[in-house]
Amino acid sequence: MPYSAEQAKILTQALPYIQQYAGKTIVIKYGGHAMVDEDLKKSVMGDVVLLRYVGMSPILVHGGGPEITEVMKKVGKEPSFVNGLRVTDSETMEIVEMVLAGKTNKSLVSLINNQGGRAVGLSGKDANLIVAEKSEPGGVDIGYVGQVAKINPGILATLVQEGYIPVISSVAIGPNGESFNMNADHIAGELVGAVGAVKLVMMTDVKGIYDHKDDPSTLRSVLTVSEAQEMIRAGKIDKGMIPKVEACVMALKGGVERAHIIDGSEPHSLLMEVFTDKGIGTMIEAG
Repeated sequence: MPYSAEQAKILTQALPYIQQYAGKTIVIKYGGHAMVDEDLKKSVMGDVVLLRYVGMSPILVHGGGPEITEVMKKVGKEPSFVNGLRVTDSETMEIVEMVLAGKTNKSLVSLINNQGGRAVGLSGKDANLIVAEKSEPGGVDIGYVGQVAKINPGILATLVQEGYIPVISSVAIGPNGESFNMNADHIAGELVGAVGAVKLVMMTDVKGIYDHKDDPSTLRSVLTVSEAQEMIRAGKIDKGMIPKVEACVMALKGGVERAHIIDGSEPHSLLMEVFTDKGIGTMIEAG
């Protein structure tokens, strides 16, 4: 098939999805290797701009664990974790906020704007977007680490209506105005219901969920919530994949029909998920 005909076929396949999602909101959790590799980062932000140009309303949520760790080590602080959560004293919280709401967030905003989009960077402190309460996993105090208590999506509705792409860092505001370090996966999962999104896409470093850990040939293309929860109990889903599955479950409870975990290190994986019949990665549905 001539190359031009192949391109036309791809565009034709995308048309029904462009029609289906026109005017609809999609929440994208951006993380993993795609945040570290500069070429991939530019590519992903270009894909987000494309979604906006074909009539969709993307909202981007990001973390930045490796960047935080890098800065901590530069100032002589050794990162410490409890159950996968970063122990966050007041000095570490300052670093977290500086990196996430500052350097990382604004670099993503700049990449989107440079490719023709109109991005606005936010943290959970802006307009009280994400209000947190202190989290003490297993009864252990790990400092300024929070969980979502409330989302006030008004600022997002205003931005989306005016054609902007919100880019949200995982820093929230506490009941007394203090900053809290948050799990970006959980923020994305909670945000879906608050903004009435029709889809959640979690971008990570693996192709999806495997029946046998570390064996990509056992990729599950579709899972129900009950199947995913059973895999967590059986230890087939563990470590950093657990909050991603939890976020998908939150999104399904929030009203979306399906949530997706995809490999963000694969170029244009976001577009392949949204605009192709087969999609990629693992789709989680209510079942």
